[in-house]
Amino acid sequence: MKSFASSALLLGLLAATAAGALAQSTPAPAATLAAPTAGVRAEILNELAGLEKRFLTLAEAVPAEKYTWRPAEGVRSVSEVYLHVANANYAIPRLIGLAPPAGLNLRGFDTQTTDKAKVLEIMKQSFAHVRQGIMNMSDADAEKSVKLFGADSTYRGVLVFLVRHMAEHLGQSIAYARVNRVVPPWTEEQQRRVQQPQQQPQKEKPKP
Repeated sequence: MKSFASSALLLGLLAATAAGALAQSTPAPAATLAAPTAGVRAEILNELAGLEKRFLTLAEAVPAEKYTWRPAEGVRSVSEVYLHVANANYAIPRLIGLAPPAGLNLRGFDTQTTDKAKVLEIMKQSFAHVRQGIMNMSDADAEKSVKLFGADSTYRGVLVFLVRHMAEHLGQSIAYARVNRVVPPWTEEQQRRVQQPQQQPQKEKPKP
């Protein structure tokens, strides 16, 4: 659990790194490029879509009264994990020149609300922000150089790191849901598909 709590330090370091990176980065063009069907952007967007769908359906399935649940003192609650992911969706892309929307304050972002509907909307907006930023890139942009935690990396490396961050906290959110007796919707759907053939009555064989 301590690894999850340390993510606040992670984002703090990213914010500091981003300040220097923005001065070196080329801002995303205003016009959105065509949706990629292959290449690094298509691959990242595909991963993003899968993670977004699972986060949002899981967040929808968790009862509103469980949004303040936390496994232990000092560890993020359900809503704080969701908002932490949304926070990172704004903070991490600053490393590649994608600034958060004007007026958005990332300080205290994780604890701004425990209201389920508001949390869901904030998450949707953050995923849309990442998706739009990737759409405004080209595949050539993905190979631009950038510093990530002081080490040489690329825009592609930052996006891979962002996706990995999402996946880590999706696993955390699944564990939270399971403890609170919430089955992830995609697992529930798979179980239904498996059970359906068994539930269908067998047809009588025609008599000779």
